[in-house]
Amino acid sequence: MSARVLLAPLLESFFVDRLIRQRQASSHTIAAYRDTFRLLLAFALQRLGREPSALELAQIDAPLVGGFLDHLEKQRGNSARTRNARLAAIHSFFKYAALQEPSHGAVIQRVLAMPSKRYQRKLVGFLAPPEVEALLAAPDRSQWAGRRDYAMLLLAVQTGLRVSELIGLRRRDITLGTGAHVRCEGKGRKERCTPLLKQTARVLSAWLRESPVDSGEPLFPNARGKPLSRDGVQYVLAKHAKRAHQSCPSLSKKRISPHILRHSTAMDLLHHGVDHSVIALWLGHESPETTQMYITADMALKQKALAKTRPPGTRPAARFTPDDHLLAFLKGL
Repeated sequence: MSARVLLAPLLESFFVDRLIRQRQASSHTIAAYRDTFRLLLAFALQRLGREPSALELAQIDAPLVGGFLDHLEKQRGNSARTRNARLAAIHSFFKYAALQEPSHGAVIQRVLAMPSKRYQRKLVGFLAPPEVEALLAAPDRSQWAGRRDYAMLLLAVQTGLRVSELIGLRRRDITLGTGAHVRCEGKGRKERCTPLLKQTARVLSAWLRESPVDSGEPLFPNARGKPLSRDGVQYVLAKHAKRAHQSCPSLSKKRISPHILRHSTAMDLLHHGVDHSVIALWLGHESPETTQMYITADMALKQKALAKTRPPGTRPAARFTPDDHLLAFLKGL
């Protein structure tokens, strides 16, 4: 019979030793895993009636985890993608537990055997150029907050930065002048530089001159001088999208989020004939295959492909044959 193993010290060791010390996980990963286990422990307290510090590893078994995943979808209204992300965090912990407590291998393996849930993959949403223009015209640039919002939205639309990359920018990350670019740290702590258009560089230059402070300060601070949060960016975007609806009614049919600006950047590059591998580098994708979702959603490319085909049962159009060069000369006299 295996000895009783408390969950608390094992979970603490997982965060401190595995995630922070060994893997040096980003703050975003740690926050996502933390939220997963806070929800799981609250669910276990409700289901088992035991305080989190008194829970045993064996009590977090497959039936409990399965009930927790159902709770996420049915009671909390989470999507299948969110459910799978929570399960991935739980799997990561149980892989660690398998090395630390092999005597509980049977319970651990049953949890690790729980599969991700399949879900319908929808086409990516994006904004058309007139919708982007209406959104950029919405901030009131006579006020400090409006100038900040305009610079932030313009940078997001032009570079396709993730919201985490956008709010993590410092003033020193902007290089102006010849070869103007923005430097950011993306997923996997990978740094990348994205060139800036002249218009974007001019707007950012004016914004940086407005408050000449330390280069380590946030590029887009809130009213208290701290970096904007994810919720803060979403609030700013929703506020200006509501105003932009008046001049561009089609925006009311779309769910405006920081990530849709990133998709809009990718679609704009694709429409201008940029190769999808270059788009992957521009956006900081791990693999060029990720960019395929934009090709799938692009109706313009499909229309071009359709224009090159002909209906069944019809004859191909006669191929144009140019005149003899001498006849062409005479014809042009």
